[in-house]
Amino acid sequence: MDVPSGAATTAEEYARLLAAQIPAGFDHPLIAAHSAAGLLMPALARELDANHQVWLAAAVADYVGRRSLLAEIKQSPLDVFNTEWVGIDPTSDPVLAAYFLFHDANLATLKEALLTIAPCDLSAVYAETPPEDPARISSTYVLPTGDRTLSTTWMRRVARQRLRCEPIEIAAAAHNFYAARSEDVAAIIDEVAKTL
Repeated sequence: MDVPSGAATTAEEYARLLAAQIPAGFDHPLIAAHSAAGLLMPALARELDANHQVWLAAAVADYVGRRSLLAEIKQSPLDVFNTEWVGIDPTSDPVLAAYFLFHDANLATLKEALLTIAPCDLSAVYAETPPEDPARISSTYVLPTGDRTLSTTWMRRVARQRLRCEPIEIAAAAHNFYAARSEDVAAIIDEVAKTL
């Protein structure tokens, strides 16, 4: 589904916009989010009465500490991000997008993936104190160990502490690993779905 850039000021407002994109007939779905969309997932899970969340190298807000992601980044940017990533806008240059987001993709996949890059302003949600406990429902965190954006140490910690789950690690995978490793991601989600 499309996250409408700058279309709302809270995760709950975004959740309503996203839920409206889903066809009728989905009861208690398993939902997945990637990267900054993780900040929207707990509110969307509540809106959809979801039964499980899958975090794909996704940001998990500090609900217990009552800190926005922006406050966490300002306090310690290199805890959250890899050093090279700070200040990078991958939507501004396909070379940056390839290096930071799709470095595990072959050329054909990279060509297709680069067509999906678009800016998305979620700045209001970055600054929002998290409204929903991300651990309210069960989660699976999928961690790409070759991520050049989010710190793998940070992702492991938030999976364990904020979601209370052990991350599933995909070796040498890039931040947008679902492009090059779509079968791996689908298999993980399928296995999770079988347990629900």
